[in-house]
Amino acid sequence: MLKGKNILIGVTGGIAAYKTATIIRLLVKDGANVKVIMTDHAKEFITPLTLSTLSKNPVFIEFFNPENGDWNSHVDLGLWAHLFLIAPATANTIAKMASGVADNLLITTYLSARCPIFVAPSMDMDMLNHPATTINIETLKAFGNYILEPAIGELASGLSGKGRMAEPEEIVKEIGDFFTKKKTISL
Repeated sequence: MLKGKNILIGVTGGIAAYKTATIIRLLVKDGANVKVIMTDHAKEFITPLTLSTLSKNPVFIEFFNPENGDWNSHVDLGLWAHLFLIAPATANTIAKMASGVADNLLITTYLSARCPIFVAPSMDMDMLNHPATTINIETLKAFGNYILEPAIGELASGLSGKGRMAEPEEIVKEIGDFFTKKKTISL
């Protein structure tokens, strides 16, 4: 289903970042080539080593490698991908995506990507329901991004409500369904 597809995953600094490891494992198991971009805050929730091991590729965090000066080209990453998944997508990153604030490698890659973008929001229910977040998500939809609806359940804050990132299996199924539909349409 995903054999040979290049999937770029953006990981932001939210508690649901641990679920990204499972997403990567499932995508690789289905034959996808996976590369990962992390924000600095994402490293506080899951290590680059974990995601690099699962994806079988180096993880990109900065615009260049501070050890040898190699440039991590956001343009090349955006052109490489058949699909760009941002999971988890925090309120902060969603706001940056909606307004074009290109202050990290993930957002600059998002702005230069030519492929479909899937966004998996993950945040507390009050943040998700805030008018600013609602407007930002609607803006991303208007840009043509696919929003993977957050689930209802227990949140990291201890509250219960809508804001949990969709489960890894659901996200991978959505990606697979997207490519299946795309293939069917092009036939």
